[in-house]
Amino acid sequence: MVLDHEAEHPSRWQAMVSIAAKIGGAARSLDEWLKKAEVDAGKRAGVTTDMSAKLNALERENRELRQTNEILRKASAYFALAELDRRSKP
Repeated sequence: MVLDHEAEHPSRWQAMVSIAAKIGGAARSLDEWLKKAEVDAGKRAGVTTDMSAKLNALERENRELRQTNEILRKASAYFALAELDRRSKP
C-alpha cells in the first residue's frame, strides 16, 4: 500500500504517515513492515523472515539437546555411583 501511494507524497515517510493515519496504526510500524518486505523480496540486505524462523528453530533445538545431554550426563553419573556402592557392599 505504501509503495502504491508513494508517488503521491513528497517522500516515503510522508506516505507512511498518511497511510498510518488512515488505518489507525503507527508510521514506524509501517516502516518496519516495509523494510521486512524488502528484505524478504531481496531488495534490501538482511535476514529474511524464513531464515530467521529457521534459525530460531535450530537455536531452540540446540538448547533442548544441550538440556537433554546434561540430564543424561547427570543420570549416568548417578547410576554409575549407585553401581559402585552396590558392588562395595558385602
